[in-house]
Amino acid sequence: MFTSKFGERSVCSLSRADGREFLSLISQLSPMIGKSETTRGLTLDQLVAYSSRGSVTITARTQRRIWSQVNHFLDWVVYEGHLEANPFRTVPFDRKVRPAPYAVPTDDEVVQLLRAKDRDLHPVLLTCLLSGMRAGEAVGLLRDDLVSKGNLGSFVHVRPNQLRLLKTEAAERLVPVHPVLDEVFRRLPSTGPLFPDLTVAQVTKGFARLRRRLDLARPGLVFHSTRKWFITQCERTGVPEHFTASLVGHKSARSENGITYGIYSAGISDEQRRSIVDQIRLPT
Repeated sequence: MFTSKFGERSVCSLSRADGREFLSLISQLSPMIGKSETTRGLTLDQLVAYSSRGSVTITARTQRRIWSQVNHFLDWVVYEGHLEANPFRTVPFDRKVRPAPYAVPTDDEVVQLLRAKDRDLHPVLLTCLLSGMRAGEAVGLLRDDLVSKGNLGSFVHVRPNQLRLLKTEAAERLVPVHPVLDEVFRRLPSTGPLFPDLTVAQVTKGFARLRRRLDLARPGLVFHSTRKWFITQCERTGVPEHFTASLVGHKSARSENGITYGIYSAGISDEQRRSIVDQIRLPT
């Protein structure tokens, strides 16, 4: 990555500004770039462009490892006498602060958010509340991602596509379309992206504006809280943890005796998925 960005430059021409730029670029990389064949041989700038299709970036630990490797190389160049000083050493690596836990919206907060009927956010807000999808998964949905399962109705096939990546392998899954969403999806584009005018940034910033307008100032209440609300509803209706994990794209849970369900279980059936989602009720 370093050579793809600065390989045409003399090492003596590198500056502190170059270090800041490199650090900024690696902080935007997706954790999927090393797992996808399509990213082999891409330059750093191309990897950043590829990563922009998703909402998840590599951890601070991974960023620090890349940054440390580059600095070790430049320190070696200094040791060999080809460079007077390592200009990147003056660029601090600021460890990311662990984010505060997401709040679970109360029924009253959900009612207020839905009653606002925000023109841009309302459809995607409903989608995430009733499916447990992440914002990036929802705004990346294509009409082709909706599949019919006969008398079980429509399901959403959450999978990587040209609009977005997925956070983990477990994130690819089938989620039943809640009855409330049937009508919502019918009003969306009949081909291509279901939310063509929305990005993850627009959703999260739009939610923050809506929250301020409604005076919902509780710490931790963010758009991702819709996912927490869905998981909480599953818990309250007695859904086993590993069933919920399958619906929201988490890694398989472990039973009380330590058995990993993803290894020893064939998973839940479409009928079970449908039954779980149909139990979810929006507060009124």
